Amino acid sequence: MIVPPELFSLAVPLFLFLTLGGALVLVVLSTKRPREIPLLIAGGLVLLSLVVVLVLPAEVHPIGAIAIAMLGVALAAAGGSPVTRRVLEVATHGRVPEGDNGGIMLRPAAVPGIVPDDAPAREVLRGGTTIGYLERLSVALAIVVGFPEAIAVVVAIKGIGRFSELAAAEARERFIIGTLASLLWACLVAGVVRLAIW
Repeated sequence: MIVPPELFSLAVPLFLFLTLGGALVLVVLSTKRPREIPLLIAGGLVLLSLVVVLVLPAEVHPIGAIAIAMLGVALAAAGGSPVTRRVLEVATHGRVPEGDNGGIMLRPAAVPGIVPDDAPAREVLRGGTTIGYLERLSVALAIVVGFPEAIAVVVAIKGIGRFSELAAAEARERFIIGTLASLLWACLVAGVVRLAIW
């Protein structure tokens, strides 16, 4: 049986809208406390969407393209937070406590006569959650509109802004792993959107 081209051009965008929408629901439900199963399902839906746009390229109506782009950018920006937090939990085995302002709590190393053994912990990498949302939003928009060079600018700004806080090994580890996980998620989702609508 041959599928009419009109039906095919509606089926692929509808499938993408449903899979990306389902992934968005799963990651939003995992925002407060990242859970592995919903995040794995969301990642699987994004990968399935990628396979579909690679195997079954279809011309998407401009209104459908706008809807898919908005949904994809929202998924890239919002979904990266629970995904990144879960990756960081796995990487650090939960040893580094999170602070109230999106950073991590670090106790300074004791230095005899200068820093006491019981010095209070301080929060470094503050605002990491907000910066992550803005980073993923910028990266996703750059890829969707066809300007991936902007990713280098985003990473450079983030690196320069955080440079003074990267003295501790825990901070460097969190910065590198978190940035890579965040960017990978945003690039993957935005890549699906870009392939689908252009």
